[in-house]
Amino acid sequence: MAEQEIPEGAEPAPAPMSRRSFIKGVIAAGASVSAVSYLFRSSPPILGQPSSVPGTVERLITLSVNGRQRRVDVTANETLAMTLRNKLGLTGTKVGCERAECGACTVLIDDVPVYACSILTHSVRGRKITTIEGLASQDGTLHPVQQAVVDEQGFQCGFCAPGFIMAAVGFLKTNPNPTLDELASGISGNLCRCGDYDKILTAMMRAAEYMRRS
Repeated sequence: MAEQEIPEGAEPAPAPMSRRSFIKGVIAAGASVSAVSYLFRSSPPILGQPSSVPGTVERLITLSVNGRQRRVDVTANETLAMTLRNKLGLTGTKVGCERAECGACTVLIDDVPVYACSILTHSVRGRKITTIEGLASQDGTLHPVQQAVVDEQGFQCGFCAPGFIMAAVGFLKTNPNPTLDELASGISGNLCRCGDYDKILTAMMRAAEYMRRS
């Protein structure tokens, strides 16, 4: 083919880009955008302006757990059970069903029993969280409910014990002198995989007696 003649003063047509050159260009552009984004995220907040982007959730938060202030890195969708067990090492809070049915993960929030598997950690900032590890006194004296469980040997395998104990502590704060039926109803949100409910209720009735004395 004869060489095409370019009119005088006209710009020559750009040479076709090879596939290799195109890929190199895409990679270089992506790296530039990532670098700019990283620098933007890492920049310190401007004085007088909010430190986080609107719509985002602050990850490093402070929780009040068992009378202590704990700083912890928490994702937006993290449950309190996961934070307590995996971030704070409080493994007394058990994880069973993870769907608010078995009660093994029960803790107290402002003295009210809740399922830790079904509440987001971010939602309990500024509230008082108590786990099974926080019931005993500083000198090691067991809480009356814990002592009653020991005295009555109230559980078989013990997996559900922390949840039952926390539920009973919360219930007995509101009704320190319950009937057996009232107590059974008050802790009915907890399940025992061994089916040892008679022993559990006996232990919790003894716990109510101990709490009235204390």
